[in-house]
Amino acid sequence: MTAPATTPTHPLLETHATALDEARAALAGRTWFSRYPESPSPRVYGEEAAGAGVAAHEAHLGHPYAALDDQPGDGSRVGSEVSPYGPRLGVTYPVLDLDRGLAAARAALPAWRDAGPQVRAAVCLEIIDRINTRSFEMANAVMHTSGQPFVMSFQAGGPHAQDRAVEAVVAGLVEQERVPTSVVWEKPGRDRHGNPAPTRMQKDYRLVPRGVALVIGCNTFPTWNAYPGLFASLVTGNPVVVKPHPRAVLPLAVTVEVAREVLAEAGFDRALVQLAPEADGEGLARTLVERPEIVVVDYTGGPGFGSWLEENAASNGILVYTEKAGVNTVVVDSTDDLRGALGNLAFSLTLYSGQMCTAPQNIYVPEGGVDTDEGHLGFDEFGERLAAAVGRLTGDDAKAVELLGATVNDQVRSNADSLGRIADEAGGRVVLESRRVTHPTFADAVVRAPGLVALDVSREDVYTQECFGPVGFLVRTASTEQSLAQLADTVREHGAMTAAVYSTDERVLDAARDAAADAGVALSENLTGQVFVNQTAAFSDLHGTGANPAANAAYTDAAFVANRFRVITSRRHVA
Repeated sequence: MTAPATTPTHPLLETHATALDEARAALAGRTWFSRYPESPSPRVYGEEAAGAGVAAHEAHLGHPYAALDDQPGDGSRVGSEVSPYGPRLGVTYPVLDLDRGLAAARAALPAWRDAGPQVRAAVCLEIIDRINTRSFEMANAVMHTSGQPFVMSFQAGGPHAQDRAVEAVVAGLVEQERVPTSVVWEKPGRDRHGNPAPTRMQKDYRLVPRGVALVIGCNTFPTWNAYPGLFASLVTGNPVVVKPHPRAVLPLAVTVEVAREVLAEAGFDRALVQLAPEADGEGLARTLVERPEIVVVDYTGGPGFGSWLEENAASNGILVYTEKAGVNTVVVDSTDDLRGALGNLAFSLTLYSGQMCTAPQNIYVPEGGVDTDEGHLGFDEFGERLAAAVGRLTGDDAKAVELLGATVNDQVRSNADSLGRIADEAGGRVVLESRRVTHPTFADAVVRAPGLVALDVSREDVYTQECFGPVGFLVRTASTEQSLAQLADTVREHGAMTAAVYSTDERVLDAARDAAADAGVALSENLTGQVFVNQTAAFSDLHGTGANPAANAAYTDAAFVANRFRVITSRRHVA
């Protein structure tokens, strides 16, 4: 039987009990759940919220980020962020003294561990709630570090990231709650006289965190991709060092500031969450990973360092969770809503100039064409119709920039400029040039609309490489069967975060489901409305699968949280 557990006490337990119960239920049922409204409307957040957020953001610009000066620093500062929209941010951040910072993190662990999972979850939820109150400030920080358009910066950098954080908290809490605090174990038996003489023991189970965790942030989605690992580690008892991308520090500086503030108010050590900024090109991530104190790493970024982490850090006993890169795939067989399908694909290619790990790249179309509700379209005709849909969506510069945002780095811009060269070398043709778009507010922003290159399926050397940014490939295949085979083969070998299929034939859809399952990639079918292959819903959709080379983890399944803590048993005989 289970012995009565000591009831944890903390003021935040009552504050967040209902919210945690609702989130538990949503996670168990994979139903829609959102704690934070995604609309930046003044009717939702108040008439003054947007202006206050701009003012808070601008107050950071050109100044030291003094709110983190209480971290153990080495006395120096770094900061070289330049907005993809043009302005230099001019914010500098205190450099973390690794010896003292990591020692402080380890010293903070015992009290946080002993608080128990329920208290940790309540404190984490308070942190996320407090971050939500700064969502407009965060939106400006994300916009001017990642290049996302404002509404996307608000949604993906704010409420959507915050919902993913809550999901990680609750997933971690549920896994910890599977373990009872104490039980009395009884094994039936008899004494030497044949009388009942059960063996009875009391067994106490103590949840023990792994140790200090490291979150390595990315440039394009600094909060959305960092929050699952940050809060999965924190709720399971691990102190966290956050190492932001040097060109996207500000959003995570705000995050860490709030976390440290709430932790201190809740009676815990601020050192449970620390920021470790670096100068561009410094290589601090590897230095941190090689520290003996670091035992968990969450990484979002390119495949080079990600693969090194998986091969080297993991072999040294570090738990490594990665999201890297892949070649996301769409198979077009047929559709009964051509207008909806083209509009959906055009939006998916356009959003944030394709600078998303979930954006489609390879669109397989059979050479015999596709049947649609508007008649049969040949391969070339389908390409022209898709190009026209992208053109309609991005034709007005003032409207287009609200979807496209700004290109985040020179590699993206180079990819956008390379369509002609790619087409020539691949024996293909440019179906749609990547148009330069003029931003009406930020003259220095480099904004590019999606481009499309048509090429043959035989040119695997071209389309199986990720071409990050506003570049899509229309791949001519012999048949839908070959398209599905290519989907499975390329994802297995090169990875993907998403896949999609368009077909009116249930046999094709069944085959697509099998291909996606074999390849280990999530599949979207016949998207024609306001759900896009790029986007996933917290508590319902898993982001990534951990089953192909693009990522070894999924936001947020049990595997993402359960290994961040261990269970230590103490047992003794009782009468």
